[in-house]
Amino acid sequence: QVQLVESGGGSVQAGGSLRLSCTSSGFTRDPYSMAWFRQAPGSEREGVATIYFIGGYTYYFNESVKARFTISRDKSTNTLYLQMNGLKPDDSAMYYCAAKTTVFGAPWWTSSEYSHWGRGTQVAVSS
Repeated sequence: QVQLVESGGGSVQAGGSLRLSCTSSGFTRDPYSMAWFRQAPGSEREGVATIYFIGGYTYYFNESVKARFTISRDKSTNTLYLQMNGLKPDDSAMYYCAAKTTVFGAPWWTSSEYSHWGRGTQVAVSS
């Protein structure tokens, strides 16, 4: 049974940094890709960043976080990271880790493309 467990959320002031972690277990082979999503109250879930594992690592970011966030993976510990620098109040949300094991061809930020989800970790950024 696949499990994704996020950690590392918290409360920070604007301009601060956080590193989110997502530890996975139960995969019998590498997923096609993994991603971080976020959802603020009253808003739709949006893709933050993704990393594709096929043929080496390929990264894509939401334009709103480009140059501030990085996504990485430690394969030895099955941990996905999201390093968030220069945090803004608009970054406040519940952050979710997700894994894609089947390719349907929709853009990476399409949440329905992902078969496995964690329960989320809360990030709050104050001004």
